[in-house]
Amino acid sequence: MPKMTFIKPDGSKLEVDAPLGMSILEIAHRNKLDLEGACEGSLACSTCHIIIDDEDFDRLPDADDDEEDMLDLAYGLMRTSRLGCQIRITEELDGIVVNLPSGSNNLLL
Repeated sequence: MPKMTFIKPDGSKLEVDAPLGMSILEIAHRNKLDLEGACEGSLACSTCHIIIDDEDFDRLPDADDDEEDMLDLAYGLMRTSRLGCQIRITEELDGIVVNLPSGSNNLLL
């Protein structure tokens, strides 16, 4: 089974199992991590904003226009920002490292 590492806002790391096909948001919730996901993954908010490690960012499929629009609302947006609800784990993403921001904007559209 693929693995992934979450880096919490305090800098601590948590390596977890990352089941194939599951979103990063779902994996965070499964592991009781503080990643809101107010719209429950329906791409109507930016509360599951995550920051992908530079080394892993190029392994991801490109964000579509809807995700890009929601990212514009994210707190602390970075070049490697994505929405956790939009990234599903594949074998190619084994070992991905994800940083959890210290806050979020809870804006639902």
